[in-house]
Amino acid sequence: MRRICLFLAAVAAFPLAATAGEIWVTNEKDDNISVIDIATLEVIRTIPTGERPRGITFNSDHSRAYICASDSDAVEVMDPATGEILHELPSGEDPEQFVLAPDDKHLWIANEDDAVTTVVDVDRREVVAQINVGIEPEGMAVSADGKIVVATSETTNMAHWIDTATMKIVANTLVDSRPRHAEFTSDGKELWVSSEIGGSVTVFDVATRSEKAKIRFAITGVNDDLVQPVGFKFTPDGKTAFVALGPANHLAVIDMKTFAVEGYILVGRRVWHMAFSPNHSQLFTTNGVSGDVTVIDVAERQPLKSIKVGRFPWGAATRP
Repeated sequence: MRRICLFLAAVAAFPLAATAGEIWVTNEKDDNISVIDIATLEVIRTIPTGERPRGITFNSDHSRAYICASDSDAVEVMDPATGEILHELPSGEDPEQFVLAPDDKHLWIANEDDAVTTVVDVDRREVVAQINVGIEPEGMAVSADGKIVVATSETTNMAHWIDTATMKIVANTLVDSRPRHAEFTSDGKELWVSSEIGGSVTVFDVATRSEKAKIRFAITGVNDDLVQPVGFKFTPDGKTAFVALGPANHLAVIDMKTFAVEGYILVGRRVWHMAFSPNHSQLFTTNGVSGDVTVIDVAERQPLKSIKVGRFPWGAATRP
């Protein structure tokens, strides 16, 4: 009873407890971005973009937003204060996801149609390398020290490890079918890769590039073929991972030390990706088919609110 009372009190107070900031959500079918105010949990701006925006990220001081306009074959650079597209970067065909190096100098882009990773110098607006990877690359991750970039290829079912100094592949490791997303842990010791059709998350030891764990999921009342892991996020303390399970319409909550699934959180339909609020007290998920964002109370592991955005929301990023 005490837990229920505390949860209800938190729900009643959550607009006041939230920190200032915004969540930016790309809407694939509407060619725009919905900007959610974290304090009010309402959409306060809608910003037009190129065709089929998907991946989105900010530079380190949040003065620039980078948007993958997949069907425009461009990465757009936006002034987030005004919403103005300042210029485009040469991205290669069909950019889906990307990752910005910690020093903000290079953008590493997955080009699905070309089976390459394109490396762009964001200041000079020039392609400095194109690296052949597997078929249909999508996921991109960079280590905290900026020394390793990993690209995942959906059809080849591999994670490709790239040395950023030489811009060459140094290893290829197999994962389960259709890898979609990759992230390094903050300490740099592990790489996590989600496999959508394989229904799993593979954890690699970075030092040896060997498989450390394989995490699988089972939700009561949900068919196994609907459990399709895609995006995920880690809490800053390195204790908990939240994994989007696609058409299963749930997030999985994982203990990052034991790799045990601790529970599931019901969200909207076809959950893709997510972003934390600046203080990491809330988690915002993009639900493609239902066209909304679910707000999760991280401590209570409970949904707080559903926010209507555009059609087929996909990517999410935080702007403090």
